[in-house]
Amino acid sequence: MALMGELILLRHGETEWSRDLRHTGRTDLPLTERGEQQARAVAPLVRALRVTRVLASPARRALRTAELAGLTVDAVDPDLWEWDYGGYEGVTSAQIRRERPGWYLWEDGVVPGDAEHPGETVEQVGARVDAVLGRVRPLLGGDGDVVLVAHGHVLRILTARWLGLEPAAGRLFALDTGTLSALGHEHGRPVIASWNVPPDVPRG
Repeated sequence: MALMGELILLRHGETEWSRDLRHTGRTDLPLTERGEQQARAVAPLVRALRVTRVLASPARRALRTAELAGLTVDAVDPDLWEWDYGGYEGVTSAQIRRERPGWYLWEDGVVPGDAEHPGETVEQVGARVDAVLGRVRPLLGGDGDVVLVAHGHVLRILTARWLGLEPAAGRLFALDTGTLSALGHEHGRPVIASWNVPPDVPRG
């Protein structure tokens, strides 16, 4: 059967830490006021889709984004949690580079954390998103779209794996908060149909 539906990626709206460029893995932060505006602004884009299934990260920032965008979450998928940044949870790249000059997440990874944030390699995140893709691909056999509501880095890694690239190739796909992207097929091959489409929300 030809794959007709698209895999729609919705990155959650802005949080205080995403605004401040702090690594936000498993810390369960709420949306900012602007983040809620972003999520509401996505609703007209969502209404244009043919949504048949919605999966979301367990994080409240993802679930709230789905709600405000007018989506009904069918299943919460723990494999859609953001990259666990270990000891870099809540820390900015600039702060890390003071101790590790030239540090780059996609090449150098994270340092171990504690029981709450033990940390993951990019390959471990890749294995998680491979499991997600294994579950959603069979759902794309009709003419409907499947929506994943999750986080920046995990969705970038998922995109790399959709395209058959190594997990670290997620570095190539910058993704802003409160944006929609679509993964599809062309001539039976996986492609990016659209990327990082922003809602119309003025910057404060």
